[in-house]
Amino acid sequence: MMLGALPFPTIDPVLVAIGPFAIRWYAIAYIAGILLGWRFVLGLIARGNTAMTRKDADDFVVWATLAIILGGRLGYVLFYQPGYYLFHPIEILFVWQGGMSFHGGLLGMVGAIILFCRKRNLELLAVADLIAFAGPIGLFFGRIANFVNAELFGRATDVPWAVVFPTGGPIGRHPSQLYEAGLEGIVLFGLLCLLYFGTSARNRPGLLTGFFAAGYAAARLFVEFFREPDAHLGFLAGGITMGQVLSVPLLLLGAFFIWRAAQRAPLVPDPR
Repeated sequence: MMLGALPFPTIDPVLVAIGPFAIRWYAIAYIAGILLGWRFVLGLIARGNTAMTRKDADDFVVWATLAIILGGRLGYVLFYQPGYYLFHPIEILFVWQGGMSFHGGLLGMVGAIILFCRKRNLELLAVADLIAFAGPIGLFFGRIANFVNAELFGRATDVPWAVVFPTGGPIGRHPSQLYEAGLEGIVLFGLLCLLYFGTSARNRPGLLTGFFAAGYAAARLFVEFFREPDAHLGFLAGGITMGQVLSVPLLLLGAFFIWRAAQRAPLVPDPR
């Protein structure tokens, strides 16, 4: 172990094992993120947000769960290892082996929101804002799960908080999963709270969606400079990573939504 680096805490990725069946912290993180996000949305509805009814929110939980799992898995297959899964298609179903993509999960959620709003005759951007507001909650738990699994760790470094990960060799590395949990989860959620509760953002459909997309993309672009690129991909042309490639269009799309919402009326402090 590198001198001065912190040893990885002893955390068993399996919470409970009963015979061949195991409950992993990763699964618990997904469940916690979805359930807490759902409760948060219900709280906003109780405070007067009319984008959805409570029944709509209850029903959408199932849609969201399927969208995140299917979209996240297919996104990983298509964005990160298409060649491998082309010759091993059955392994696409082996989700317990890891391999989920946020950008894929996001595309899955976009599709789910569009179909759900059409089915229920709901205002698309208003619902998207509500779901986007809860998004950082799931992101926070997901990144904590990445840390517990000792996966998606950072590049080699000698900073005082460097961590020696079990599968990262005997060198200290940036705990980039925690950087992402802080930026994509806590900081982004705080920004959305300021907009929603402190300004007229809730009355400008698409604004929160834009800030969520742009905020996540900006955080991901930044953290990728500290995160070890996927071993099977490495650095792409110009030293960029696949995470950065996928985040640039998301940043531009978020900026477009912000610009579009800003045309409606000036963003002013909420008089309440």
